[in-house]
Amino acid sequence: MTIILGCFLLLLLLGVPVVFVLGASAVIALVTTTEVPLAIVSQRVFAGLNSFTLMAIPFFVFAGIIMDAGGISKRIVNFASALVGWITGSLLLVSCVAAAGLAAISGSGSADTAAISSIMQPQLKRRRYDVDFGAAVIACAGSLAQVIPPSLTMVIVAVVANLSIGALFLSGIVPGVLCMVAIMTTAYIHAKRGGAQYRESEPFTMERLLRTAYQALPAFGMPALILGGILGGVFTPTEAAAVSAFYGLVVGMFIYRDLKAAQLPQLILRAASLSASVMLIIGTASVFAWLIANANVPALLGDWVRNFSSNPLVFLIVVNLLFLVIGMFLETIAAILIVVPVLFPIAIEYGIEPIHFALVIVLNCAIGTVTPPYGISLFVASSVAGRPVLQVAKKLTTPFLAMIVILLLTTFVPDLSLALPRMAGLIQ
Repeated sequence: MTIILGCFLLLLLLGVPVVFVLGASAVIALVTTTEVPLAIVSQRVFAGLNSFTLMAIPFFVFAGIIMDAGGISKRIVNFASALVGWITGSLLLVSCVAAAGLAAISGSGSADTAAISSIMQPQLKRRRYDVDFGAAVIACAGSLAQVIPPSLTMVIVAVVANLSIGALFLSGIVPGVLCMVAIMTTAYIHAKRGGAQYRESEPFTMERLLRTAYQALPAFGMPALILGGILGGVFTPTEAAAVSAFYGLVVGMFIYRDLKAAQLPQLILRAASLSASVMLIIGTASVFAWLIANANVPALLGDWVRNFSSNPLVFLIVVNLLFLVIGMFLETIAAILIVVPVLFPIAIEYGIEPIHFALVIVLNCAIGTVTPPYGISLFVASSVAGRPVLQVAKKLTTPFLAMIVILLLTTFVPDLSLALPRMAGLIQ
């Protein structure tokens, strides 16, 4: 066990891509400490990917790409602008509302962050907003795609922990909306203190709101189709992902008409490339997780935690701290596949509701995407803004703390995440 962890940390510090870190450290541990044949590596990779539910990933990825290319992102931003564009600091608030709207469609935090950044950053610069703070707000708002359903992160957590994807989807709605409101509050306070460039002269009009809402209506039909289909038992999460991709094609090509048939081969290749990178991480991480399980790490960690405290709240605090640190160095999927199988049995022993515990993990993973040095949403927002990551990270404090407050609130008030699944009859 020492060898695999040592190799893992060494390769990670050397800057080796996470997918190779997981695979190489597992192979080195097999060769040096066991007599297990190397053929087990390919078998475990296949076993880790041999899941019908995981087929939802490429479909959701493709749906997110279609969303951007088909003009869906633009309509949602226009609606958000009509809704909150008359308030002080409107561009920051529009970014938050639009990110939440896109989160209900794409399921990918980095995709949402890229889409919102590319639309909003030119306007932030033109209006002389603080671009670094704007990028920090967009990064935090974009990360909500991991919390607001449909979420790729939730799909993976549900598969690993053998949970109902529909129940986990519903559990993220209230915390996701609370996170959006908290980030918007910090943006509004910043704007009130920021000077004349943050003041708005364009008044609110019901005509504009209704017009943009009507234009965005086909876009908002996608989350209704996904959640309604899953909760109504019409189709499985994987089938829902395929339907959402098809729906995005129909909307982009025949309703908005921004998507042309000639673009499809390139978009399909891009979706395949992104999906392959995710699947490769899942495959190599499954080998790593199998070695950890064989080394009896879950039992050892469980004994240590139980000796440390018998209070489930203390356990949840430890989990939050652990994931906040892990999120700084590990990609979300790898972190889930390595840590969740270890922690979930312990959470069950403490009597913690599995859906609540899963949602706490998902929230931590969302926060991990904006924490340097590895935060992918932070990198995307900084890159599109053309600003150094460290400069944007300096402005991250208030929106980051807002997300931490909602994380603690969700941790200590389980009903925030469990009320909707209970109302739907998916949990007791």
